[in-house]
Amino acid sequence: MSTRTANNTGLVALTLIMLLTGLAFYGLIGFSGQGADWQLLHDNYFHSILLFSIKQALLSTLISVLLAWPVARALYYLPSLPFQSSFLSLCILCFVMPTLVLITGLVALLGRDGLLTTMLGEGWNLYGLNGILIAHVYLNLPFAVRVLLQQLNNIPDLSWKLATQLKMTPWQRLRRIELPMVQSTLLQLGGFIFVLCFNSFAVVLALGGGPRATTLEVAIYQALKYDFNIPEALTLAWTQLLIAGSLFLLISRLGQSNWLAVDTLTRAHTPKPGAPMRYLHRGLYLTTWCCLLLPMIALIPGLTQSDLSRFEPIALLQPTLTSIAIAVIAALVAILFALMMLAPIRQTRRLQQRRRAVLLEWLATHTLVAPAMVISVGLYVLLLPHFDLDRYGMVMVFVLNAALVIPFAIQQLRPRLLQYDAQYYQLGRSLKLSPWRHWTIQWPFIKATFISCFALILLLAIGDVAIFSIFGNRDWTTLPWLIYSYAGSYRIAEASLASMLLLSICALIVWAFERVRHHA
Repeated sequence: MSTRTANNTGLVALTLIMLLTGLAFYGLIGFSGQGADWQLLHDNYFHSILLFSIKQALLSTLISVLLAWPVARALYYLPSLPFQSSFLSLCILCFVMPTLVLITGLVALLGRDGLLTTMLGEGWNLYGLNGILIAHVYLNLPFAVRVLLQQLNNIPDLSWKLATQLKMTPWQRLRRIELPMVQSTLLQLGGFIFVLCFNSFAVVLALGGGPRATTLEVAIYQALKYDFNIPEALTLAWTQLLIAGSLFLLISRLGQSNWLAVDTLTRAHTPKPGAPMRYLHRGLYLTTWCCLLLPMIALIPGLTQSDLSRFEPIALLQPTLTSIAIAVIAALVAILFALMMLAPIRQTRRLQQRRRAVLLEWLATHTLVAPAMVISVGLYVLLLPHFDLDRYGMVMVFVLNAALVIPFAIQQLRPRLLQYDAQYYQLGRSLKLSPWRHWTIQWPFIKATFISCFALILLLAIGDVAIFSIFGNRDWTTLPWLIYSYAGSYRIAEASLASMLLLSICALIVWAFERVRHHA
């Protein structure tokens, strides 16, 4: 495939993704015959939702980054910490953990009858801002740890040798060496975590606890699910898309780190902290291990809280296979579209057309900030008169799951592909290599990143609930939806069992792909 053909194919793929979002909004507008209700912008209800959305996202971001920084430093300064590789794999698992599994674990740990609730006093309440912050920090802190550790590992050995020769104090090393290395990354990292928390749906829906803790995404769901107020939903959706999209566009202009990359650098000169700092680092490391494992461990007692003798394990087989099938197909489609859409992006980067590159990148990753509930409901309304969605709805589950994980695939693959272009593209062009020969040379360079990317989006797709709630049916129940059904009917033992199964599958995927990547 020639460069021009690849670029055209990428633009077609980009157009299809944009068309998907456009049709969703058109479906909602066409159904109601009205546009957005802009009078809502003057309503106190809208102001309270918007302020809480920003507040919880900002607090979640600050707490996640501030707590991740000392943990990343502990891993950097003490590379011989036991089970460090397992800890980094656990960080991936926590970041992509299906939200319902985490929520079930947090309720079992910190809910009304939770294992640790009595230690927190009578005034403790998991539901509301407390629970939202805990869940968001749990999901995003491990991601921040890995990104910051990767940046610290990029500090040249020469910098530490010079610091030793100049007899710099720990404070001077922090200010002169560490902070400049991670400063730009902190802005990108914080912006990305803010967007994720700002667009949070399942966490806020399950742990919000009422109207006082409602975000724009949940308000969109309520406007569509309970009132079917299309103008209100559109107003909220455009507001969310404007705020989150503008911030994400700003992040794109700042550049990107290699998300969740695994450190492969070997450091000849590692700074050695004093004894007090070593003890502090070890304490932080151990505490983080415990905090990340506790919600998972809390699922185990739930299995004994009620009689499971009448529960048939075979009931989990079909939902499990369905979830895996959806995730695999969605991941394959997403990574294929990501590679196609990256072709014109890489071309604009090679030609140093920065503004066009940023625009293409934003369009390719816009589903990260577009309200998933609006896209799902809009397409449902648009397709309902023309298709039997009870019969063909699962097709849309595959399509939308793929569309919503494409941004993660693009962000994971892009840095490595741009690095390849910078080092080898001109050489390959001067040698007049055929497209197939060019790909055979490129593949070993991106193989490890490709494997990590596929694992990441596979894990993200396997935990979907929102899309399935619109297009799914009882004949094809998924494991996350089964957990939601059990929890909604207070069948805690069954919910815990299904959650443990889903968590085990995710852990197995992480372990398998980590081993494959290490041997790649």
